[in-house]
Amino acid sequence: MPKIIAIHSFRGGTGKSNTTANLACLLARQGRRVGVVDTDIQSPGIHVLFNLDPKDTPHTLNDFLWGKCDIGRAVYDVSRVLGPEEREKLFLIPSSIRTGDIARVLHYGYDINLLKEGYRKAIEQFALDYLFIDTHPGLNEETLMSIAIADILLILLRPDQQDYQGTAVTVEVSRQLEVPRMFLIVNKVPAALPGDALAAKVTAAYACDVAGVLPHADEMMALGSSGLFCLTHPDAVLSRILEDILRRITA
Repeated sequence: MPKIIAIHSFRGGTGKSNTTANLACLLARQGRRVGVVDTDIQSPGIHVLFNLDPKDTPHTLNDFLWGKCDIGRAVYDVSRVLGPEEREKLFLIPSSIRTGDIARVLHYGYDINLLKEGYRKAIEQFALDYLFIDTHPGLNEETLMSIAIADILLILLRPDQQDYQGTAVTVEVSRQLEVPRMFLIVNKVPAALPGDALAAKVTAAYACDVAGVLPHADEMMALGSSGLFCLTHPDAVLSRILEDILRRITA
């Protein structure tokens, strides 16, 4: 049975897109057919991690939402990031980075119900085992719908007071939407903060399981979204923790 995994954060800058891309990559390397959809339509960017040039994307999620194309024409096989011979394991539905398209979304919006239909059609047309939704930060109509239909919700936060307060709101809303499985991921944690103690503190504060605590990694910063961390640094502590998170949420 296909699963939808929504990855969300209340504030920007939590590393949500990097986490989404790396988890999707690790799952695809296990032989699963995995899709990723960038619903951060106001500020898209996950396509960079998959080395997908916008010039090579004649159609995007925006075009589907505006009735210009079928969702299948906005889906791109990005399996080559896994290896030169890889095909039909990892797919991306990007959002447009064209200024006019972003301005149109901000001004006119789009049909939220059509987005839900797009998820369903993409899963069916490409026989996906998992669909990852990289959401827009904060809480809006699109985000609430993505959370509501998710089988698994991952909420990212940093060890920061602003993140703590915003995450409390997100967790409460997600409970009201009756998400089947919800986990927290604490990201960009300085070495001075013990991971186990932080996980226990966060678990107690939100009464929600912590799937993992991701340490700050200079290598991630140096990579600068030019690739997928789990592929460029497979033996790093951060990569091993991402693998542990994946095992836990897909168990």
